[in-house]
Amino acid sequence: MITDAHRLDGRQDGPCPHADAVLGARVSGVDAEYDLLFSVEFPAVMRTVYLMLHDQEWAEDIAQDAFVQLLKHWKKVARYDRPGAWVRRVAIRLAVEALRRERRRSLLERDAEASIGPQPADVDVIRAIKELPGMQRAAIVLFYFEDRPLAEISDILGCAEPTARVHLHRARKHLADVLGEEAREDVS
Repeated sequence: MITDAHRLDGRQDGPCPHADAVLGARVSGVDAEYDLLFSVEFPAVMRTVYLMLHDQEWAEDIAQDAFVQLLKHWKKVARYDRPGAWVRRVAIRLAVEALRRERRRSLLERDAEASIGPQPADVDVIRAIKELPGMQRAAIVLFYFEDRPLAEISDILGCAEPTARVHLHRARKHLADVLGEEAREDVS
């Protein structure tokens, strides 16, 4: 059974998301061989995936997904000479796919950033904007970087115009505090 005891970092967050699949398999008669294979191979498979991804939670998710696939194909894979090799191969394939998706995502983000045009030169401003809550951040971006009027901002944010004005006001106040400047009230 998948439990917290199988985590490499020892955190106690509750059962893993795939525990229901394993428990369901127990009820349907999966034998002790699967449990034994899981207890022996899971830490090693997770370690392999971690060394590929360098992210503990991501590695755990992928290793668990591989063992869920093993569970789905257990009747067939149980007859193999080395079922542990099969689950490791599945985990590696899943990790490679995840890395490809991540690489494509980062390339698309880089291309999107390049196509946006000139970026604000002040790194401190960008850092301060990143600290804002989502709605305040959106209000700042829409008002200052996209030069949209307050009525349009409220429409985009899905709130009343006074609410959009409050988001913008609070964001400007926070930015002024962080950047050590005086907030101006020229919002119209």
